[in-house]
Amino acid sequence: MTVVDDRPETVAPAPRRRPNRLLALLRNSWRQLTSMRTALILLFLLAIAAIPGSVLPQRGISPEKVNQYFVDHPDWAPRLDRIGAFEVFGSVWFSAIYLLLFTSLIGCITPRLRDHIRALRSRPPAAPKRMTRLPQHTVLPAPPGGAAAIAEVLRKRRWRVEVRGDEVSAEKGYLKETGNLLFHTSLIAVLIGVALGSWYGWSGNRLLVAGADNAFCNTRQQYAEAKLGPRVDSADLPRFCLRLDDFQARFLASGQPEFFNARVTVDGPDEPTRSADFSVNSPLRLKDASVYLLGHGYAPVIRYTDRFGNSQISDEPFLTTGDMGLTSEGLAAFPDANVDPATGQRAPDQQMAFTGIYLPTAPEQAPFVRSQYPTERNPALNLVAYRGNLGLDAGIPGSVYQLDQRQVRTGKVKEVGTKLLRKGETWTLDDGTKVEFLGTERYVTLSIRHDPGATPLLISCGFLLVGLMGSLFGRRRRVFFRVVPADPGDGSPTSGSSLMEVGGLPRTDYPGFADEFTQLVTAVSGADGAAERAGTDADSSDRAGVREGTE
Repeated sequence: MTVVDDRPETVAPAPRRRPNRLLALLRNSWRQLTSMRTALILLFLLAIAAIPGSVLPQRGISPEKVNQYFVDHPDWAPRLDRIGAFEVFGSVWFSAIYLLLFTSLIGCITPRLRDHIRALRSRPPAAPKRMTRLPQHTVLPAPPGGAAAIAEVLRKRRWRVEVRGDEVSAEKGYLKETGNLLFHTSLIAVLIGVALGSWYGWSGNRLLVAGADNAFCNTRQQYAEAKLGPRVDSADLPRFCLRLDDFQARFLASGQPEFFNARVTVDGPDEPTRSADFSVNSPLRLKDASVYLLGHGYAPVIRYTDRFGNSQISDEPFLTTGDMGLTSEGLAAFPDANVDPATGQRAPDQQMAFTGIYLPTAPEQAPFVRSQYPTERNPALNLVAYRGNLGLDAGIPGSVYQLDQRQVRTGKVKEVGTKLLRKGETWTLDDGTKVEFLGTERYVTLSIRHDPGATPLLISCGFLLVGLMGSLFGRRRRVFFRVVPADPGDGSPTSGSSLMEVGGLPRTDYPGFADEFTQLVTAVSGADGAAERAGTDADSSDRAGVREGTE
């Protein structure tokens, strides 16, 4: 006997697909990165990361101050250098925050922009069935013309209006979200402008002494310090030359500056030959470059005559010490002094150098260490003479404004005397050589730079302020009007005529909405006494929080 199993065949359930954990992690990470909270945190971190760049000296701006920081803080400086504290804005960690903020803002703005465009193209929503639940509500006689007349008044007041039979819906205040999006979009444009300036910009500082022999041409080798962007090569620099012809300065009686003006001659392959004036707040605009006046000072002209009768002239600039009287310190070196004309050989231990303090207005009595006024009313040059091997032939980099103190400490350079010289006076040293103070030349400190991101940055900042104003002062609100027939048996003066039920709610915090609602109802009703009758319903205060659910 055969037994047949007619039970239904069981089907094994399909295996459940395991979610891809990597994709889930990436999706969640992207959502966190593109949230507004993350963008604000990154913006705050970017501000904190920029603090070291304003506190510590930066190599791209002032390399000599960085070197001095290493001398003053030998323990901390190497540690800070390892983390990029002296090149903050080009460091890896600052760039990482910068790029994350850039990505976060783009990911945050894109969906909001799409939603905002959709909202601008959509019609105002229909009026709720129970307007009594709105924060503002009133009932008034309907104006002649009904819904069409109401819509006309609202349009004149720049409301977006939608008429649906006897109902009118209107909304206003999209400027707030538009301002928000404009603000954040401008912030992205600001970041792009900064990036353009960092990649394709360049800058350099140069101290320029007056005179044709001290002309400066725009090559990297002639800059005291220069910084080129990663996308800029030395051959990309515009070709021009500058010669300082004159410098004028006026000061108040207290010594504070009142007016600066530098006159230069510009020429070169990329610039027509011309004379130009510029000052502190009015830079010289050239093709693909701008010249800014940063400072000024004096370059004493010193003539030294060695024991063989050969004369040399130095017009090296003396750097100001920072006081209001323009007291300056510097070095005049003569490494080629005392060369025997018969043999052409130079005695290394007979090189001469003079360190000095220049006083535009020297006091009448000692000590002669501080100028009393920044203009040359009583100029004096306090010199200290040194003789010996200055160490300039060793190939070791050094400052042109200071004597190498290592040569002094080792006895290779010795002090041979001090003297205060007035303009035109001569000082005869112990070996018969002479030094004469001929006068001074003016010099200016220039910053020459090109920033292709400056114009986009300026425009972006303007739109950023406009967007911020719209974000702060824009208010979203909606009003609804419904024309209904009056009850003919209620005994009121308006029995048998049409009534206008009005409701309104602000979409954002807006303390002045009640007053605006009253004025709007008054304008629509066309009656002077409507403002007294239009008010908030007695029960609306208990339901003020119910706003979005009534749409």
